[in-house]
Amino acid sequence: MSEGVIVCDGLVKTYNAGKLNEFTALKNINLTIKEGEYVSIMGPSGSGKSTLLNLISCLDSPTKGEVYLDETGISTLNDLEKSRLRREKLGFVFQKFNLIPTMTSFENIELPMRFKGTSLKERKKKVKELLSLVGLAAKSANKPTEMSGGEQQRVAVARALANNPKIILADEPTGNLDTETGKKIIELLMKLNREEKRTLIIVTHDSKIAEKSDYLIKLLDGRVI
Repeated sequence: MSEGVIVCDGLVKTYNAGKLNEFTALKNINLTIKEGEYVSIMGPSGSGKSTLLNLISCLDSPTKGEVYLDETGISTLNDLEKSRLRREKLGFVFQKFNLIPTMTSFENIELPMRFKGTSLKERKKKVKELLSLVGLAAKSANKPTEMSGGEQQRVAVARALANNPKIILADEPTGNLDTETGKKIIELLMKLNREEKRTLIIVTHDSKIAEKSDYLIKLLDGRVI
C-alpha cells in the first residue's frame, strides 16, 4: 500500500450484484491522495464521481477492494467506528447545502460538535470563530430561509469545519450557486487548503475549478482515464 492520507486499492462498486439489472459503477480504482493536496474529480454524469466520494467518506462500502484513511482499512471498522471516523476526520460540503431549516446558522454549525460531545463553552467559541471565518458573524441567528444560497453554502462550509477535520470532501459545492458566488466559495475552500493544509477533494463539472487543483482525476464509465 502506498503512503497517503487516502488510498483506494482496487475499488469496485457493483449495484444489484448477481441480478439482471446489475451495474458496476466503479471498476478497479487505484488512487493515492497525500495530506494537504487539493484534488478535483471530473467526469460526465454516471461516470462514478459521487460513488467514489461516498466510498472515500465511508457512506458506502466497496464490492471489492479497500479504502484506507490514515492507513486504516475502512472495511475493518464497524458502523460505530465509521461514524466516529467521519465525525472526527472528515468534513462534508454538499451541492444542496443540507442545512436543517428549523435551526439557525449558529445551531447548524454547532450540531457536529454536539454529536462529538464538545463542551458548550468550546462550541460557542468555535462557532463564533467559524462564522467570522466565512464572513457571516452578523448572521448567527438567521435560519437558512433567511439567507441567500451563497450564505447558506458558507454556513455549510463552516459546519464542515466544526470538528477540525483534516479532509474536506465537497460534492459539486457550487452547483446551485451563481458564478460569482461559486467563485467565492471555491476561494474559501482553497484558502483552507493552502493556509491550513487541509486535504481538499472536490467533485465538479467546472473545468475552471479543476484547473486550480494540484491533481485532476478524470472518470469515465467507472474507470480513471
